[in-house]
Amino acid sequence: MRLHPLHPASWVLDQVHAAGWQVHDLLAFTRASTLILASRASMPPIVLKAGFGSNHVLAELDEDERPAAYGFYWYIELTEEQRALTREDFRHEIDLARDASDAPHVVPLLETGQTDRFDWYTMPYYPTGNFRPLIIQRVATDLRSQLAGLNILADVASGLDALHTRGIVHRDVYQENILIQDGRGYVTDLGAARRTGIPRGPVSRGPEVHWPPEYATAYNTATETADVFSLAVLTYRFLCADIPRYGSAPRLSAVPSSLRDLIVAALAPIPGDRPAMGDLRDALHQAAADAAAPVHHEG
Repeated sequence: MRLHPLHPASWVLDQVHAAGWQVHDLLAFTRASTLILASRASMPPIVLKAGFGSNHVLAELDEDERPAAYGFYWYIELTEEQRALTREDFRHEIDLARDASDAPHVVPLLETGQTDRFDWYTMPYYPTGNFRPLIIQRVATDLRSQLAGLNILADVASGLDALHTRGIVHRDVYQENILIQDGRGYVTDLGAARRTGIPRGPVSRGPEVHWPPEYATAYNTATETADVFSLAVLTYRFLCADIPRYGSAPRLSAVPSSLRDLIVAALAPIPGDRPAMGDLRDALHQAAADAAAPVHHEG
């Protein structure tokens, strides 16, 4: 594909093409990174994530192009020191993705590489997309959709539990970071993740709908129970078509009885009061099994 020269992603795509990739599509372009559907030779397309986004690109444009690009896209030029730090952050993400590549229900890293200005890594392409449409489109009385969603959420809990076993806290569990392939769920994007025992990031972040309250004061040391909270929020949104409030989940009647107590506990404002991810995983599997019963007996 070919973008307008003033599109800030065009410089990144040009570098990827120069490195030997055929670019099929621009999937996402954020402040920190670029996701591209690309392939080499006759191989099927994969997703290439480049650690270079809109905040980086301005310095790479010709000086006479910068005013037009800046005025239209509203991005900033990072200093060389800032760019070095963001490259270090992306290499940290690559290291975590490599450590998690054999974890079940975690999108694996396939290959890594670099150019003079940025690093990249590749992962499989899941054309089905992410979990967002299931939240938007699901009808509360549709048992098949409920079963599909519960199975995907149970897969995600399994993936997060595997990350926790490897000493990794995801810290950004929400619908766009859950990919779907053949009806199964996979965790992706370790850009916000940290290793347990090693503080990382600012002390305070938020608020966001899917983030636990401790992010306001201890984001840099958030534990595995932060992922438990975020997955419980996502599960509640899927089942109840609502967002839980701190200390309140008013539509629990829509949550299967086998899962209800775990969701309430997982939404506890105090991290130590929440269950382990393995417990939430088991409850999601049980809820999916219960939901499957009437589906299997339909004429």
